[in-house]
Amino acid sequence: MKFLHPEGWKPALGYANGIITSGQTIYVGGQIGWTADQVFETDDFVGQCLQAMKNIEAILAEAGATPANVVRLTWYVTDKQEYLAAQKALGEAYRSVFGKHFPSMTMVQVADLVEDRAKVEIEATAVI
Repeated sequence: MKFLHPEGWKPALGYANGIITSGQTIYVGGQIGWTADQVFETDDFVGQCLQAMKNIEAILAEAGATPANVVRLTWYVTDKQEYLAAQKALGEAYRSVFGKHFPSMTMVQVADLVEDRAKVEIEATAVI
């Protein structure tokens, strides 16, 4: 895996501009902040993000992968302001699962998610 950062660009903080890889690709469908039993244990934004990331980690483990194999994350949030207000706590939650691995990322605000209580849905692509 090689991180792509064009010469002269400002540093990408908390994400990569691009990554080039080779190997088998794992596509993780959008994960929300509920448990393996499909139960929401919290309505807290950061808590739901943490659970969604743990769900991604569990799916990756099924393929013998870890969060370090992730090359792309797409975040769908229902409230951009809630996302921005939670940056410090969200960064701590992120690092508790992904460490200091920062793949290419996109965050999009959406009008709604399929599950009414869901505040975030995260898709992942990984390569092993």
